[in-house]
Amino acid sequence: MNARACPALLISASASGQGKTTVTAALARAYSRRGLKVRVFKCGPDFLDPTILARASGSTVYQIDLWMIGESESRRLLWEAAGEADLILVEGVMGLYDGQPSAADLACRFEIPVLTIIDAGAMAQTFAAIAHGLATYRPGLPMAGVLANRVGSVRHGEILRDCLPPSLRWFGALPRTHEAQLPSRHLGLVQASELNDLDARLDAAADALEASVSMALPEPVSFAPPALRPAAPCLAGVRIGIAHDAAFAFLYSSNVDELRRMGAELVYFSPLADETLPEVDSLYLPGGYPELHIARLAANAGMKAAIRAHHAAGKPILAECGGMLYLLDALTDKHGTSGAMVGLLPGEAHMQTRLAALALQSVTLAEGTLRGHTFHHSVLQTSVAAFARGECPNHRRVAEAVYRSGRLTASYIHFYFASDLQAAAAFFAHD
Repeated sequence: MNARACPALLISASASGQGKTTVTAALARAYSRRGLKVRVFKCGPDFLDPTILARASGSTVYQIDLWMIGESESRRLLWEAAGEADLILVEGVMGLYDGQPSAADLACRFEIPVLTIIDAGAMAQTFAAIAHGLATYRPGLPMAGVLANRVGSVRHGEILRDCLPPSLRWFGALPRTHEAQLPSRHLGLVQASELNDLDARLDAAADALEASVSMALPEPVSFAPPALRPAAPCLAGVRIGIAHDAAFAFLYSSNVDELRRMGAELVYFSPLADETLPEVDSLYLPGGYPELHIARLAANAGMKAAIRAHHAAGKPILAECGGMLYLLDALTDKHGTSGAMVGLLPGEAHMQTRLAALALQSVTLAEGTLRGHTFHHSVLQTSVAAFARGECPNHRRVAEAVYRSGRLTASYIHFYFASDLQAAAAFFAHD
């Protein structure tokens, strides 16, 4: 295998909340409208941003990350994308230098030039000072240039552009208009499937960006070929039912790919709308927003009974975060509205107004060690003892429990299957 070259940018910022997803989506939509094939990746764990970025680019969005996904798998994904794309965009995580490893670490490892976003809504020449600091803080960081977000006018953007040093390319500006912004809620951006005007928002952002700058492609980046992938464990003949609707939609595209690569047949169903399960051997209940659909989930007695029967028959279930909450006795939202859930896992959960946990997690089970992350606003009370506990690589005190009951495995942790395919396959395999 040979190296492949493709123009690429890593879009980062000085902090979270600066508009990385909006800008990445605007770039993806603007270039794809020109007939270019754009592949977008998201740095770090995230389920919501990729749904927006996939709509903007027209292609599936995968995670790349030096810890959870790993350097080897990240290299494979970038190399494969370089073989089919005209442009690769990587949305960073948090601020450029935040976290271990950071977006800057990823940019340096793969020599991807960084496009820095700065929220310039309340500044003028200080914009250039911040841009200069971000560009020079780490020697050797490949810096492409800077883009201003939430500018007040065309003239405001011109002032910001003209104060930049010659070493930093101006990538344009986005206005602080409602039409070009993306709405959010407690776990991040609103899901793409819930935004009826998403395409109009994406087009408005792309239009504004194109009006502010000539959008020449960045310079090509050379991506080295990856190592050969090991053979996947076998799930041939295993039919896996995956919950997928407005309440359960937090799925890594990679997890779905890996289940198929292991030979599993995937069947989707809706705990909101379906009253029975499809004919399946195993169940995968991913995270999502069950707290926004308590009444409908509680009222669907047929589905709850079907899941209890599946478990009673000794068939495997993996439930992550919101999927685990669905299996409790009861779930209460932040307004005090409560509903009876499936009742497979004794206990109940209450939604909080504040974040309860956010951390990367690594869990060692008998079958192997899986990596993933946790991010939730609920507090769980259960009498069930933890089967295992996660560990955070960044020394945070978060140590999420993993619960086992027969062939049911449940946790707040969202697992990334490619981090240990043997352990992931064991969740769903026949005895």
